[in-house]
Amino acid sequence: MTVGAPARPGPARRVLSRRAGLAIAIAVLAITTVVANAVLPGWSLGGWAYPLVNGAIAGLLVLLAARCGLGAAQIGFDRRTLRRSALVGLAGAALVGLAYALALALPPLRQAFDDERAAGLSVGWLLWVAVVRIPIGTVLLEEVAFRGVLPALLGGSDRAPGRSWTPPRREWRPALASSVLFGLWHVLPSLSLAGQNAALGSLFGSAATVLVPLLAVAGSTLAGLWLCWWRYAGRGLLTPIMVHVTTNSGALVAAWAVGG
Repeated sequence: MTVGAPARPGPARRVLSRRAGLAIAIAVLAITTVVANAVLPGWSLGGWAYPLVNGAIAGLLVLLAARCGLGAAQIGFDRRTLRRSALVGLAGAALVGLAYALALALPPLRQAFDDERAAGLSVGWLLWVAVVRIPIGTVLLEEVAFRGVLPALLGGSDRAPGRSWTPPRREWRPALASSVLFGLWHVLPSLSLAGQNAALGSLFGSAATVLVPLLAVAGSTLAGLWLCWWRYAGRGLLTPIMVHVTTNSGALVAAWAVGG
């Protein structure tokens, strides 16, 4: 080694196989969504425990990835690409904000934001949900899990060629698999959506209880692939986190404005 050259960090110590880590991660996420949506659904609607618990689960998944020998860069926490991740994330957030502004300006599209869950929120609760609950309780866990840990455990290497804005072909299989799991993650939350969103209820009628979960899985899978693209374009998890927060919190604010 050349004198004075910085030593390259060695691989993380591997205690679990990636297959075992993947099984544990999926089990943890399955238990989490069942508890949040079927066992104790009230605690996920704005209570203080939701961001704390889900933030802790995100940390647990990162520790699990480390025990499987994955480094920080493989799950999207490479400090060398932080600036790029932030700039690309800002661009993505701006695109989402522009799309919402255009939708709100067109009366036919405004109905899509007619959601009774947001209509009755006070300003204080709106800020709590948009600034704390969604970024920490929802987005942090979902991005760490479905754009960070799971793709890495499924074989993703996070090594995009050169300055390319798209991941190499070998990365799409882990991205697709984790996106399908992201779609399944939304099955239970979607079951109550038909009765709370006026546009969906009027569109599908009595079939909403079946069609809405199917559409939620398909739509969330596509959204997962879209967020995977942002994750690779920005070379880190900060990019999809920024895009995801803008998408979810922006939709909530738009629904609140329409309902108010």
